[in-house]
Amino acid sequence: MSATESQPDASYLLRKLHSLTGILPVGAFLAEHFWSNSAALVSADKYNQTSAELQTIPFRIFVEWAFIFLPMLFHGGYGVWIWLRGKSNVSQYPWVKNWLYTAQRYTGLIAFVYIGWHLYTERFLTQGRSTYASVEQDLQNPLFLTFFAIGILASSFHLGVGIWNFLCKWGLAATVRAQRAAGQLGVLVGVTFSVVGILILISFRFDWHPFASYINK
Repeated sequence: MSATESQPDASYLLRKLHSLTGILPVGAFLAEHFWSNSAALVSADKYNQTSAELQTIPFRIFVEWAFIFLPMLFHGGYGVWIWLRGKSNVSQYPWVKNWLYTAQRYTGLIAFVYIGWHLYTERFLTQGRSTYASVEQDLQNPLFLTFFAIGILASSFHLGVGIWNFLCKWGLAATVRAQRAAGQLGVLVGVTFSVVGILILISFRFDWHPFASYINK
């Protein structure tokens, strides 16, 4: 066996890293993002307070680039490369996994564009100082609202399928039963993120705060 044959294939390692970065830190970033933005469900002041607190994190620039921006650029960029080179066989073999493969690629592309645009407008243009009022004003535009809704649903679906994919690829769900459980977990995450994300949009769009009673407690 030659030296090159004994070494791991570079594309294999890149795909493993791509799968990992889809969960940590990209998936974790989405979870935190939905969590912090859900403050809008309490009140506008609570959202502004939460947003301001995030800007005072020590070493924020380093944390953002090391654990959010660079991993996200790698995951999105390599994902696009895989998407462009990948071949879907849905028409020939209409199995669930093939449909999930195709849907994950398209939702990944949509999510990459959406998250990139969202970070550019809400993080870089505003220096991270966007307020409830500014987001509320943006979402009065039906096109913005539609784009946000599509981006949220695509990101949530992509993460849900990505969790199932990650657990299977990394051998954490090796048996049929474990893979079924991994799929159920992915569905739960995807649906939960979708519901929370849409509720946040409704909160901004209609100035709706279902958990406003928390302020008086």
